[in-house]
Amino acid sequence: MPSETSALIEIDRLTKQFGTFTAVDDVSFRVDRGEVVGFLGPNGAGKSTTMKMLAGFVTPTAGTARILGEDVVDRPVAAKRHLGFLPEGAPTYPEMTVEGFLGFIAKIRGFRGAERRDRVARALDLTTLHGVRLQPIETLSKGFKRRVGLAQSLLHDPPVLVLDEPTDGLDPNQKREVRDLLTRMAPEKAIVISTHLLEEVSAICTRAVVIAQGRVVADETPAQLAARGPNLDAVFRDLTLPAAEAA
Repeated sequence: MPSETSALIEIDRLTKQFGTFTAVDDVSFRVDRGEVVGFLGPNGAGKSTTMKMLAGFVTPTAGTARILGEDVVDRPVAAKRHLGFLPEGAPTYPEMTVEGFLGFIAKIRGFRGAERRDRVARALDLTTLHGVRLQPIETLSKGFKRRVGLAQSLLHDPPVLVLDEPTDGLDPNQKREVRDLLTRMAPEKAIVISTHLLEEVSAICTRAVVIAQGRVVADETPAQLAARGPNLDAVFRDLTLPAAEAA
């Protein structure tokens, strides 16, 4: 049954083990409509695994994840209808053109005829891809490929966005455009962004959740996070020190 909570994203004691290795260890947090949560951590901390479990691409060992109250394991199709997901690497079909790929995704999402064309055109507009819409994706730069991945996540105007490094490979102007786009969308959505950039957290996020060695070690405002140090490496060291050593 759908949850009665007002949160659009619910992660409750989520755990993932690969053999004897625990990649994600008892992670819990909620995201309400209007929140943009920066999900941060050093490489190997468990960020991508957590996001893949939330998106229904990796099955949890324990715990639950819900999108608009729909359990991603028990009701995966219902949950994914509400989700726009940009995975690590933004996988696509490289031989397709940008427009062809987005049209294919729109068809999978159930759009037909004029609505399908309108959805593709809007996604191209939002991500400034009209200039390359007829190019094969394999011919694009890393930044343009990332924007194609972002476009497919926005195609059905979902209330929940889960974005793994959405500005990776973008130049400064493109980063600003994507950040401005997410800021405009934020009031109507719940957004989780994985990033290594403290400036990105400060620019668009309302909260920062920090994960290290598979566990949440901080859940605070961007200002509180920034006050810990001038860069994320310093922040991660501060947050992961044993209590006695950090004192």
